[in-house]
Formats: sequence, C-alpha cells, structure tokens
Amino acid sequence: MSVILAIESSCDDTSAAVLRNQYLLSNVIASQEIHRRYGGVVPELASRAHQQNIVPVVDEAVKQAGVRLEDIEAVAFTRGPGLLGSLLVGVSFAKSLSQALNVPIIEVNHLQAHVLSHFIKENEDSPTPKFPFICLLVSGGHTQILLFEDHFHYTVIGQTIDDAAGEALDKAAKIMDLGYPGGPLIDSLAQHGNPSAFNFATPNISGFDYSFSGIKTSFLYFLRDQLKVNPNFIETHKPDLCASIQNTIVEFLVRKLEKAALKLHVNQVAIAGGVSANSLLRQRIAQIGNQHHWTTFVPQKKFCTDNAAMVAIAAYFKFLQHDFADISSPPYAR
Repeated sequence: MSVILAIESSCDDTSAAVLRNQYLLSNVIASQEIHRRYGGVVPELASRAHQQNIVPVVDEAVKQAGVRLEDIEAVAFTRGPGLLGSLLVGVSFAKSLSQALNVPIIEVNHLQAHVLSHFIKENEDSPTPKFPFICLLVSGGHTQILLFEDHFHYTVIGQTIDDAAGEALDKAAKIMDLGYPGGPLIDSLAQHGNPSAFNFATPNISGFDYSFSGIKTSFLYFLRDQLKVNPNFIETHKPDLCASIQNTIVEFLVRKLEKAALKLHVNQVAIAGGVSANSLLRQRIAQIGNQHHWTTFVPQKKFCTDNAAMVAIAAYFKFLQHDFADISSPPYAR
C-alpha cells in the first residue's frame, strides 16, 4: 500500500494529486488566466503564480484525498522538461515537504507522465494498455510516436523535425485572431465548418517523422492572398478555416501513427498530451482502431492537459522499483 503526493508545475498550471497504489484519490489544478491577455504563457508571470498557488493546491489535494500528511509515503515532482522558473517552484516545494515528512522524493519526466496517464485507475474497470503499445504524444511543445516496451523503456519511432502540432494549431488561431489557447478555440469553431473547404499543403517527410512549419506557412500565405481580394475573408469563413486546418493537421498525425503501428505489428495504440483532447483526433483514432481491430486508448480530457495525476502514476511505478531521487536533483528545461 503506497500513498504518493505528486506536484506538477512545468508550465502555467499548478497541480497536486494524491494516489493510493494506482487509484487516484484527488487531482487539483489551478490554472493561470492572466496569460490570455498576452496570447501565450509569460514565464515570469507563470513562476510567480505558482508561488501563490502551490500551498493552497497541495492543501486541497490532501483534503480531497481524505488522507493526512503523515500517511504520505513519497513526494513526487515534475523535474522537466518545462519552464525553468515554474519547475523550480514545484521542485523546491516537493523537496522541502519530503524533508519535513522524512519520506523519499521521486522525480518524473513530464513527457513520460503524459503517456503513463493511461495507467491511472479510478475504479476496478479502468482499462490500461498492454505492452508493447505505441503512443502518439502530441502537445504544444512535442510531437512524437513512441513504442513502449514497459513503463520506462521506450523507443522514439518518429518525431517532429521542427514545430509541434499543438504549436501549429495555436499559430493558426493567432493568425485568425481567435485568442489563446488557440487549439481548443479552433476545435470549437471547426464543429460548424467544412473540413474539405480549403486545402493546405502537407510535407512529404520520409519514415514516421513530422514537420509542421510548412503547414503553417501554407495557411499563412493562403490567407494573405485571400485577404488581398476580400479583407473580411477570415471573419466570413472562420468555421471552414478552422475545420480545414484542423483536418489537415489531424490527418497528417493519424496517417503517420497508422503507418508506424502497421509496420511494427502493434495492436495497442494510444494518444496522449494536450492535443489528445482534440475532438477530431479522438474520433479518428477510434475509427482507425475499429478499421484495423486495434485496442485504442484515448485519455479522459482531464488527463490530457498538464496535471499531477499523471505525475503520480509515473511516480507509483518508480516507487515499486525503489527508484528515488537525490535531494540535489535540479530541474531541467529540455
């Protein structure tokens, strides 16, 4: 029986979670609305907000879990990658708390945690992937296809050679002046648009790698040309534009993932990361799973974005191996 308190502070969400074995007892997240006015995360403001949020967030997570601080057997934290100032707040707090409670600390890689979120159990019937499984990890900062042999042994099968898929969606939203974060706004507007209304170029990248800079450029140049003819083009075609750029990016993602799974003869396929909340991506993964008779795993939306529950489950598997961190372990940005 293990009770783990986990802290996540890699970007702009302060989160704490409590896990008993694989079962989630609480998962509290404090988001930072201040970044909306700047159209993106401001690192200095993010670290300051983490300092304000971390004590009440941890306190609330412990209360919701119905445990006492004395019950905690380990404190886990995201060591990286992420914004260094934000990480420092979570890492420092976790180290201090572990010293006060006289329990070990467990460092967690943020990207591994996203994938391992599929192993969180909220009840006995919660399905989990079987090894080996392939996972498309897709977010604002990362796009990778990973083959997992066990919880911590994996191979990068493919990755973006430039921008991430989530960054491409956010950039498209910024070009259309939709606001921040752009991905969910595009997803929402796309529900009322035609995904075949406009065509945008996708690069011919060999193997299982991705490239999204060309898609962004194609979208930008298309709008530039249209606006010369009709200054109101974006305003009058927003749903179709959103549906079309979203469809272009999602089909590119799915095509490579499908190709990799078939090549490697893997029938357990998952997605993870912030962009895994995208409704079209979730729909397409389910469709190709049915087509090929694969078992597919799509995370609950509350586990797609940054959260401490995913840090806690990664820490649980490290706890079983007695894989504890040293108090001197610094955070890393990359």
